[in-house]
Amino acid sequence: MNPSPITVMIVEDDPVAAKIYEQFTRKQERFAVVATASTGAQALELLEAYTPNLILLDVYLPDMNGIDLLRIVRQKNEKIDVILITAANDTETVSQAIHGGAFGYFIKPIMIDKFLAALSQYAEAFEQLNRKTTMEQEEVDRLFRPVARTEGAVSKPQAEAAQLPKGIDKFTLKTMREAIRSIGKPVGADEMAELAGTSHSTARRYLEYLVSINEVNVETVYGTVGRPERKYSWHLR
Repeated sequence: MNPSPITVMIVEDDPVAAKIYEQFTRKQERFAVVATASTGAQALELLEAYTPNLILLDVYLPDMNGIDLLRIVRQKNEKIDVILITAANDTETVSQAIHGGAFGYFIKPIMIDKFLAALSQYAEAFEQLNRKTTMEQEEVDRLFRPVARTEGAVSKPQAEAAQLPKGIDKFTLKTMREAIRSIGKPVGADEMAELAGTSHSTARRYLEYLVSINEVNVETVYGTVGRPERKYSWHLR
C-alpha cells in the first residue's frame, strides 16, 4: 500500500511565486498541495478545514507578519511543520523563526535545488518520525542536519535538469533569457513583454521563474506616484 501523502499549504501573497512553489512541490514524490492562501487571515480560515503536515510560509503578508502566524500555528497544532520562504534577512526575524520552531528558512530569491533538497529532507524526517518508535543517534543526526548549502547560483543545466513547471516552456524561456541578458539594465515586466513579444502576465511569469532559480535579480522601485514596480536584471556571476 502506498504511504499517505505529505500534505502542504502554501501561504504567499505573490501569486506567481505561489504558483512556482506549488508546481515544484507537486512534482515531488509523496507531496500534495491541499490549499493556498494569500493572507494570514485566509490561512487561519483554511486551517479550520485542513490540517496540513507542512506550511510553506512567507513573512511579509498583507495583513500580518508571518512570524506571528507561525506562532499561532504552533499554538493550534504543534505537529504542523513550517518552512519560511521570505525576503526577510534580518537576524531578528531569523532568530524568531528558530525560536518558533520553523523546520527551515529560505531567503528569496531561493534556489530551486535548495528548495527541493529541503523537501527531500523533510520527507525523510516525516517518514522516520511516523514509522519508528525509537531511533539511533546516527538517525537523529540525519534529522537535525542542516539543508545542504549550494555555493553560487544554479547553473542553467542544473535548473533545467528538473522538469519545467506547468506554464513554462523551454523556447519562451530561452527567449526571455536572451532578451534580459542583452538589455544590460533593470527592466519592468511591461518593457520585457514588448521586447520579447509576449503579454505582461507571460513576461512576469517567466521573469519570476528566472528569479526563483537565481538567474535574474529583482528589486522594488518606488516612484513618486502609483504602485511600486519590480525591476529585473540579469544575475552577473
